[in-house]
Amino acid sequence: MLYLLFEYLHKHYDFPGLRLFQYLTFRASLSIILSLFITTVYGRRIIDFLHRKQVGETVRNLGLEGQMQKQGTPTMGGIMILLGILIPTLLFANITNVYVILMVITTIWMGVIGFVDDYIKVFKKNKEGLAGRFKIVGQVGLAIIVGLTMFYHPNIVVRQTVDDTAVTVNAAPMILRQKGENFYYTQDIKSTKTNVPFYKNNEFDYAKVLKFLGTGYEKYAVIVFLAFVIIIVTAVSNGANLTDGIDGLATGTSAIIGITLGILAYVSGNTVIADYLNIMYIPNSGELIIFAGAFVGACVGFLWYNSYPAQIFMGDTGSLTIGGIIAVFAIMIRKELLIPILCGVFLIEVLSVTLQVSYFKYTKKRFGEGRRIFLMSPLHHHYQKKGYHEAKIVTRFWIIGIMLAIITFVTLKLR
Repeated sequence: MLYLLFEYLHKHYDFPGLRLFQYLTFRASLSIILSLFITTVYGRRIIDFLHRKQVGETVRNLGLEGQMQKQGTPTMGGIMILLGILIPTLLFANITNVYVILMVITTIWMGVIGFVDDYIKVFKKNKEGLAGRFKIVGQVGLAIIVGLTMFYHPNIVVRQTVDDTAVTVNAAPMILRQKGENFYYTQDIKSTKTNVPFYKNNEFDYAKVLKFLGTGYEKYAVIVFLAFVIIIVTAVSNGANLTDGIDGLATGTSAIIGITLGILAYVSGNTVIADYLNIMYIPNSGELIIFAGAFVGACVGFLWYNSYPAQIFMGDTGSLTIGGIIAVFAIMIRKELLIPILCGVFLIEVLSVTLQVSYFKYTKKRFGEGRRIFLMSPLHHHYQKKGYHEAKIVTRFWIIGIMLAIITFVTLKLR
């Protein structure tokens, strides 16, 4: 909103300093600062309010050291994260940008699902919370909205090098560019291409999955694209939810992922840097760095109170929202196939649960007694059972997250 106001003032009045709002980095910095202010300063008031309302965590005794001390710690702290993301984004981002609109919708949509889940657990005293099928329906619904918008919205395009003889009627105009001594044409086109690591040109076209159908297979590309989007949104959202098991783990890991995605959004939305790195340029996607700044600021600010020993838990209001945001953000900048690397901490947590449950069921059916691979799942609880302190586990997982973020950047040039 402030962005649009300053844009109007800049066009009609010559006030000094108004041009600053044209710079993404300046607005992203303001977004981080405001987000940190909201989550740290006003976060204290939210914690006190939740204390008064007795919105406390109900802890099951799983035999983990220090676990029962967390009984009664305020939960639903994801509200702090939601406010820390939405307020700076609405103030400093261009809210007419389709990418920003989709991220705001994602934040509110997943926040509502998580809030309902927490509300049922806390106020209805139902430990199961919102039924799993309803969570899945909500996640799939969001994925369909995002997927269809990405596929059909006219302003969501990518810039690609084209042959000057390949231009079609009603296509976007071609732009002549120079790189060194060579000249080439580029054109903003609708495409189902995305970035993929360790592959020629680092690009993969979803439509080509259906190439075996023969001529005209491209018109069914939306089905493949939607399937991928649904899998990614549900997997990452649930992965973040499972990771949120000990103080500061999900919050710190998400902040690292958010910084990485913000940098990727900036380079993907900057024609000069994208051309230099030889990666896909996505017009107008640079505006997402303001959202990324708010996201990182909210996570770091929340970590102020969520670090060991936690004064507040985010609950599903926060964890489901964080996972949904990371998934949709990656899809927006066409880096979703990098998620297995970037979100490796989430992935290993999900895999540990999947392997544990599957192996237990298999051995119970075959031997009449269920056996376990890990002492306890998700994986962070396994290390707790082995006697590692919570803070040490979290710090080491953060280090792994930083290493994975660096590897994610490296994949841009490994082909």
